Amino acid sequence: MINQREERGKIIAQTRAITKVKQGYLVSSQNSSKKYLVSEHLDNCNCPDCRTRKVRCKHAFAVEYFLQKATTTNGVTNIETKKLTYPQAWSSYNKSQETEKTRFIELLKDLSATIKEPSYEFGRPKTTQKDLFFSSALKVYTQFSLRRFMSDLNECKTKEFIDKKPCFASIGHYLQQENLTPLLKEMIKTTAQTLKSVETKFAVDSSGFRTNSFGSYCQEKHGTTKKNIWLKAHLLSGVKTNIVCSAEITKSYGKGTGDVSQFPILVNNLDEFEIEEISADGAYSSRDSLALVEQKGAIPFIPFKKNSRPIPRGNSHIWRKMFHYFQYNKEDFMKHYHLRSNSETVFHMIKSKFNETLKSKTYTAQVNELLFKILCHNIVVMIHETNELGIKTEF
Repeated sequence: MINQREERGKIIAQTRAITKVKQGYLVSSQNSSKKYLVSEHLDNCNCPDCRTRKVRCKHAFAVEYFLQKATTTNGVTNIETKKLTYPQAWSSYNKSQETEKTRFIELLKDLSATIKEPSYEFGRPKTTQKDLFFSSALKVYTQFSLRRFMSDLNECKTKEFIDKKPCFASIGHYLQQENLTPLLKEMIKTTAQTLKSVETKFAVDSSGFRTNSFGSYCQEKHGTTKKNIWLKAHLLSGVKTNIVCSAEITKSYGKGTGDVSQFPILVNNLDEFEIEEISADGAYSSRDSLALVEQKGAIPFIPFKKNSRPIPRGNSHIWRKMFHYFQYNKEDFMKHYHLRSNSETVFHMIKSKFNETLKSKTYTAQVNELLFKILCHNIVVMIHETNELGIKTEF
């Protein structure tokens, strides 16, 4: 019967690097960048498991598994490591890339059609909110300037995706409206709910987006070069499809901008989803964060800080439970926690495709522009998952 250490040793042998050295074998850690030295006869290792329990550890089993397949040439032993590969569904990927812009415009039109128009009692007919929303989102998607973007709107008008083409100034003014911000957050939730049948595990993280505005305080006081002002995007995303389910935008520093303060806002927007677990880094570690996730019927995988105690003030049941899980079953805990890495993929996707720099000048317009970037990302994800998973998207 294969014990747990031997099973994990086989996993390490298949996924991590093993190097032959004079003293024995260097084996890469399963959960970090560390390397452990296994002796020549595989009877000793400098890992904590072997040193404290005096047993044969998973690293020794990993070396044994590979030595069975090692080859020796001219007295030199060569050990090959296997890497897990994940095949790309190239047919679905190619189809998504080839049809992305066309499908994006079609889905954006359907999404814009859900916007309710205000009633006008007098004056000239104004450009509809649907056309302004459609035009602003498409402008952010193309990454063109407002004037250069007008040719795209001409084509959309010809194909009847919009009723009336707004001028470039109207789009600029529309981005500065404060009532656009809650609408965009709701649209992000609407697009995410199209994939709620496949998303049950979520990750939370934050990252900065640069503006074209500069802060003069450092330059005036310390004589340093001028620095860009940044906005901070707090996102909760699904780890399977990288769809953003909830988003909050704050300034880069100041009251109410901390990660832990934004955590309950993001999690409370997941009511339409069936939640199994939520992972986040140590910046979100608090009794309230863990209690909120448990209240939603999910498991919080948030690592504890070095100075954390097993029983904090308030005698939190979930804190005590997860603290012991983290301390005594850390390897399994970290497997779940590392799903958080998908949130970094989300930020990379948004920044690489739609640029990390915000072109708007005012704070409100910058917030709305960033929310439009996140919304465009969601629509692109929907297009790819429609082709790969065969999910029907309806708003």
